[in-house]
Amino acid sequence: MDKLYVGIDTSNYTTSAALCTETGEVVANIKKLLSVEQGERGLRQSDALFQHTKNLPEIMEALSRTLKENYPQSEICAIGYSAYPRDCEGSYMHCFLAGQSAAHSMAAGIGCPIYKFSHQAGHISAALYSSGAEARILSEAKACGGRFAAFHVSGGTTELLLVTLADGDMKIEQIGGTRDINAGQAIDRAGVMMGLNFPCGREMETLCSDGKSYTKQIKICVEGLYCNLSGLENQSAQIYDRGQNKGEVCEFVFDFVGKTLLKMTENLRCLYPNIPVIYAGGVMSNNRIKKMLSQNDRVYFARPEFSSDNAAGTALLCRRAHIKNK
Repeated sequence: MDKLYVGIDTSNYTTSAALCTETGEVVANIKKLLSVEQGERGLRQSDALFQHTKNLPEIMEALSRTLKENYPQSEICAIGYSAYPRDCEGSYMHCFLAGQSAAHSMAAGIGCPIYKFSHQAGHISAALYSSGAEARILSEAKACGGRFAAFHVSGGTTELLLVTLADGDMKIEQIGGTRDINAGQAIDRAGVMMGLNFPCGREMETLCSDGKSYTKQIKICVEGLYCNLSGLENQSAQIYDRGQNKGEVCEFVFDFVGKTLLKMTENLRCLYPNIPVIYAGGVMSNNRIKKMLSQNDRVYFARPEFSSDNAAGTALLCRRAHIKNK
């Protein structure tokens, strides 16, 4: 009989559920983006919660079909869900209540254990899994006192995290990040300004050339492990107003974010030499930014489908927690 673990995540922009096996292989990663009206730059929590409530029956039915078609003789050993954004006191968002409700209902019906995690821990777990180098990262982390660094870069978060491994658990500590808006926010604001659909990152990437068509000098603002990104909105608007060239603006925006993350990584390595670094979050699925950051050694990236919001990392965390408790 196949033993499986379920993960459910209801972030601010994606409803998702996933399955992983007892050996730690993700065999289903089902997602549906929340809809944002044309011209809007985000969703209110109440609207996100409402859309998750509408999406979850469809997502869970797709999960059920996967079980019936591919794992007819299976046992759900445990269910995990994202309960809050970060592993810190006071971290809370209404949208995660939808996933909590679905997870508890499913666990009660099956009669299996339930575990809760942070959305951020799920991102890190999914990034490790999909990097293709999890064993190497953990080996390099062992040489650095059991620690590795993780950038969580998305529309809702731009943080630099120090992850300490102990007894199979991850202790996550924020040591850097943005002092104002998030990288994904800056990208989306530039895209909405140009009339693109929110979220704008993927469409903006298609508008970029392989080179650099803008002439404006990039002046990033990084102090130690912290950055400021709010100036990017005005600078990208200036480029657009001058030439109405969307591709030029997109290249500038991504290069600004990439140079900012590169400088933060360089400063991190001054404090923690040789520490492995993994990049997670929706922004890190951008190939232009990844190419810029890849000039450093010991840096790793999640595959795009595991970089954006997903429940795969939550399913993997659920498996790990259940095996440890057993």
